[in-house]
Amino acid sequence: MELLTAARTGDESAFTQLVDPHRRELHAHCYRLLGSVHDAEDAVQDALLRAWRGVSGFEGRSSFRAWLYRIATNTCLRLIEKRPARVLPVGFEPSAEVGAAPLTERVWLEPYPGPESGYQQRESVELAFVAALQLLPARQRAVLVLREVLGFSAKEVADALDTTVPAVNSALQRARKAVDSQVPDRSQQATLRLLGDDGLRDVVDRYVTAWQAGDVTTIVAMLAEDAKYSMPPDRVWYAGRAAIEEFLRVGPFGDGRRWRFRRADTNGQVAFATYCWDGTAFLADGIDVLTLRGHAIAEVTAFRTPDLFPVFGLPMTLPG
Repeated sequence: MELLTAARTGDESAFTQLVDPHRRELHAHCYRLLGSVHDAEDAVQDALLRAWRGVSGFEGRSSFRAWLYRIATNTCLRLIEKRPARVLPVGFEPSAEVGAAPLTERVWLEPYPGPESGYQQRESVELAFVAALQLLPARQRAVLVLREVLGFSAKEVADALDTTVPAVNSALQRARKAVDSQVPDRSQQATLRLLGDDGLRDVVDRYVTAWQAGDVTTIVAMLAEDAKYSMPPDRVWYAGRAAIEEFLRVGPFGDGRRWRFRRADTNGQVAFATYCWDGTAFLADGIDVLTLRGHAIAEVTAFRTPDLFPVFGLPMTLPG
């Protein structure tokens, strides 16, 4: 209470102490709504600036945390109005032939570092869930995240969005139905628990060893029959083992390319930072996020975004 009183009178240090415990979770919240780690950072900075400017008028009708979420959510809704929804290639284009051209406009979902520990929080940034959120109208998206992920009451959400409880309940029902039709029956967190440590270690070791040895046959054998492979910001993606094998042989392993992989903590899923040999060192190439179905790999989303490596705390090069 003392910190809040001090912040209301213009004490910036007190305000920072109030905000810091919530900063990380606000960032994850903005990522869920916006689908971009860069956009999430912009939204958090904007929201905290608005909160600082308005803290003198905070009357305590809600918790300080709920007040921050109200500001952050509405900041995200304003951003959503200004740009197209971020998606993954597999939800945007039909599967394509090898060699199709990239899409230069950055409208793609981005990977997310982490997230914070805890089953529910990790599950709520899995790629399938975040991608499904992006297909919802903005206010439905906000309602679903605030109610289902963060556990705010219908009344709190209605207050945050300046609407009514019946409107929130109706939006939640429609959002649940739409998202349930898009996400797998089993989350990646549930899949990883069923695999166990030994099963997961086996999948990871075989996959990394095959890539670093240039063993396309083993990589393809680890894929589900209906596996998908995409590489945002390229718009193309490949469906099925045969198409993926053809792509791997002429693309990543064409001209004798060599690779090194390093585990990355990304979207609560199995993921790797990938590095390609340039003759003197292994250079940052992308972040590969795997979606597993049992021991099989159902989907690889290879984000060709080396500019994100610093955000993930990853080195830009590995020695030969």
